[in-house]
Amino acid sequence: MDRQRRYALGMESILFVCLGNICRSPAAEGVVRARLPHLVLDSAGTGGWHVGDPPYGPMQAAAGARGYDLSRLRARQFGPADFDAFDLIFAMDAANLRDIEAQRPAGTTTPVESFAALAGAREVPDPYFTRDFESCLDLIETCADVLSRRFAARPQ
Repeated sequence: MDRQRRYALGMESILFVCLGNICRSPAAEGVVRARLPHLVLDSAGTGGWHVGDPPYGPMQAAAGARGYDLSRLRARQFGPADFDAFDLIFAMDAANLRDIEAQRPAGTTTPVESFAALAGAREVPDPYFTRDFESCLDLIETCADVLSRRFAARPQ
């Protein structure tokens, strides 16, 4: 569904982006979907190593223990067309934000923000490397709560 059609239907779309799209960004997609089910949500990675793969098993297990089902999600790679497909793009860390902006087509105005900044943090640490899935989910849930309040405060 294109942007104009989503706007006409009162829908908004958000893309969450991390490095490989197997931990942080699919977790953010799942957590935000639980809080804001009316939004069009997706996730992607700046790298293409895991395209087509489900989220990383330990992340699925940690998310599942909190009631978030990530099993149907599949990794995909971020691309320039995503600037036109989404109303807002959230990066999980500064490196991903730079990689996203490097692909911005001339003339596009889609905002790209730090997801972690919603909670006053610098980044959402990558649990694939830190092995700390619980702290990662804690931060994602905090950011999702802030995002939910942002949408609740908007005029209808």
